[in-house]
Amino acid sequence: MIQLSLIVPTYNEKDTLPILAERVFAALDKASISGELVVVDDNSPDGTAALAEELSSKYQGRIKVVKRSGKLGLSSAVIAGWQAGQGEILGVIDADLSHDPNILPDMVYSITQGGADIALGSRYIKGGGVRHWPWYRRITSLTAVALGWPICPVNDVTSGYMLMLRQVIEGVELNPIGFKINLEVLVKGRYKTVTEVPFIFEDRLAGKSKFGGGEIVNYLKHLGALTLYWLKNRPKHTKIAYTPFPGNRQ
Repeated sequence: MIQLSLIVPTYNEKDTLPILAERVFAALDKASISGELVVVDDNSPDGTAALAEELSSKYQGRIKVVKRSGKLGLSSAVIAGWQAGQGEILGVIDADLSHDPNILPDMVYSITQGGADIALGSRYIKGGGVRHWPWYRRITSLTAVALGWPICPVNDVTSGYMLMLRQVIEGVELNPIGFKINLEVLVKGRYKTVTEVPFIFEDRLAGKSKFGGGEIVNYLKHLGALTLYWLKNRPKHTKIAYTPFPGNRQ
């Protein structure tokens, strides 16, 4: 039985995908967690999908590849991956090595043993942080996070790194605008408890960032739609402390 299905949306991530796969499976195997990577590729011209299939053979089928016809967007790619995944726990991680796979055991353990329905990788709690960002990225990120606090029960509302029980999104209509699929889940998902696990966000080491003015506009539109949803439904969620995996304690 697969415990975790971790979705990796890709577009031109050939350089980083092998490194990510190695780090993810090393972290999962060390904690004896049964997991799969679901690579959802938007027809990358650099051959990311073909490489992912080669990696699937290398890792004995622990990588599933979903090929899409074009650049259809990150959020829809994640949703497609969740539909294809077989795990009891679903998640998403960036392909660009910005998210630290070493906290995956803490995130899984917080769900299986700590009582959390959602575990979020967080830059903005004690122990978390950001490296190699210019000042304007930091200001933009902190502003976006502050705007989302009134409707979201976590510190890092714009984090792209999250695990959750499958039931959190079962029967939920997800209609995100832009990149922030996790914010959509945090506001609309069927869950009671959420936790944040600290990590250091590393700016991408290869490839081109998708950040730009269009993403900012989409975020504001998305936040507006989610605020209306929140005002109408007033979902109640409780934030709890994360539960470290015993082998990860420092």
